[in-house]
Amino acid sequence: MAAYLGGSAIQTVGDNPVTAYRQLVQQFAKGVDGMPVDPKVAASEANAVFLRAPITASLSGLWPRLIGVLFKRVPKFGILLGLSFVISDSGEVGYLAATGASILSAPFINPVRMIEKQQRAFMKQTGTEKPILDILKESAAKNFLPLFRGTVPLMGHSLASALLGLVGQPKLQKWVQKEVGANSSLGASTTNLIASAVVSPIYVVITNPLSRLEVIMQTNSIKGNSISTLSAVKEMASDMAAFGLRGIFRGQGIGIAKAIVSLSLFHEGRMFLTRTLKARNKANGWC
Repeated sequence: MAAYLGGSAIQTVGDNPVTAYRQLVQQFAKGVDGMPVDPKVAASEANAVFLRAPITASLSGLWPRLIGVLFKRVPKFGILLGLSFVISDSGEVGYLAATGASILSAPFINPVRMIEKQQRAFMKQTGTEKPILDILKESAAKNFLPLFRGTVPLMGHSLASALLGLVGQPKLQKWVQKEVGANSSLGASTTNLIASAVVSPIYVVITNPLSRLEVIMQTNSIKGNSISTLSAVKEMASDMAAFGLRGIFRGQGIGIAKAIVSLSLFHEGRMFLTRTLKARNKANGWC
């Protein structure tokens, strides 16, 4: 559990600039008139935000994401490892445990993701991130229900993330280590990067539309009416009608880059901490 949380914290800090940029590319898909914007124009607007305030943009949403390592990952990893312990004789993380963790942890994860996105939602207009306290005050006026916007697409996103990232990637890495590492000088870090590069495009193709739905549902004003999942799907459909697959897969390229960075950092951190903690246990005679 400690290694999973530590790996997640390392990943969060390392991939935050890419995460922020991807959200802006997807968020600027709609103009001030409510009509779909060409993906190239949306990308240029995201670039303008980053060029105007590179440090602020890169670090935006980092604090809620780091706090979210506890609020989001403790339930998710706790359920994941707990189910793995009950279901599997060896305690190895499997697909059934990943599915249960994705569904049961969604209510804990969604409020943090909502706050994170709201912080960046109005940077185009203000040039600064929205204070967390303001977001919580606006949510409190509606009994905190806005913090649960986008929970349905999040469940699908979280399921794909768990199945491919937490279960699929380590299994693939073991196979690469066995088949490729045995006939070459490739170490664990290199095979980890190879496995992440193979899994990431599949992961992004599945999750990118779900990520778009989350952004649509979570970046409109909390003071306004919520956007239903069906309305968000219709908005994506009109985007695709106007710009084809480029519309529905906005941020795809940066998403693949983010997934490779995220998965590699997470598993590299997790494996390093696992080795370190195991060595500490042995040195202290605890096992």
